[in-house]
Amino acid sequence: MRFAQPEYLYALGLVPLLIIFYIFRFRQKAKALNRLGNPELLAKLSRTTSIGRQKLKAGLMVCSMICCLVALARPQFGTKIETIKRQGFEIIVALDVSNSMLAEDVKPNRLMRAKHAIRSLMAQLQGDRIGLVVFAGAAFLQCPMTSDYSALELFLDGVDTETVGTQGTAISEALQTAMKAFQKNRQEHKIVVLLTDGEDHQDDPVAAARELSSQGIRVYAVGIGTPFGEPIPIKNLGGRVSGHKRDEAGSVVMSRLDENTLQQIAMETEGTYYRSTLGEDEIQAIYDDITELEKTEFESKEYTQYEERYQYILAFALFFFILDTLINDRKAIKTPWMGRFE
Repeated sequence: MRFAQPEYLYALGLVPLLIIFYIFRFRQKAKALNRLGNPELLAKLSRTTSIGRQKLKAGLMVCSMICCLVALARPQFGTKIETIKRQGFEIIVALDVSNSMLAEDVKPNRLMRAKHAIRSLMAQLQGDRIGLVVFAGAAFLQCPMTSDYSALELFLDGVDTETVGTQGTAISEALQTAMKAFQKNRQEHKIVVLLTDGEDHQDDPVAAARELSSQGIRVYAVGIGTPFGEPIPIKNLGGRVSGHKRDEAGSVVMSRLDENTLQQIAMETEGTYYRSTLGEDEIQAIYDDITELEKTEFESKEYTQYEERYQYILAFALFFFILDTLINDRKAIKTPWMGRFE
């Protein structure tokens, strides 16, 4: 047994005061009657008055008050244990934030297009958990797995090409960082959505994809950019393009979408490769594919629910009140028939 609002029980401290009030009232009434005259004469004159009934009515009112206060405290009896299970998908988004993502072969640029695609994916999630890995020449977990999409939105807003200090495109490290972000004891489907232009000049991302595949992780790769390529702009402090990135020979560097690498990554993990489109049809296709997979039970909680029983206490209060109303504090006196002319 427990009380949902036990603060009302403190009011029970007023009950003794009410009892003392009734006792004082009855004593004062008795003293007042004694001062009026002979007690025997007064008893004959007030034969209909019943002190016992008055005390009974006072007791009923006290009982009614006690029941009302206990009912307000909402007594709860018994327990009913409910297990609440949350199911959904666990998704890690790996976002390329290297300088090549500033290329404007897709508008407004590759990075802005990729961030908008992530927001479109988040808009379709329904209680699923999602995390964010950002990478350039290195990779790190920007936002751990969460179902708080507004928190992820804040992390995403703060991401730019300066988020990672080391430049480059370490897709392999990004995939490994994403793999570590999942809980190891889960065997259900794990999803990585990779958004990049695919230019990896450091490691072997396909080998990293094989490692993810062995862990049951499926990679959906989204290529941001065009195969024809675009120079990487260099902007001044005012945000205007002041030139383009050049190699050691002084030639303008052309950043091209490496679809072949991304296709191999997706194929190794039984995922799918998509090229980014203006209508973001690839995001819808990815989510449709994900929803056909088995959902992960990533949270299970037991809640103890108590049954409300204040109704019964309130019924007793009503019973005492009605009984007090029905009882007359005066007793009926039968007068014997003395005859017509007596």
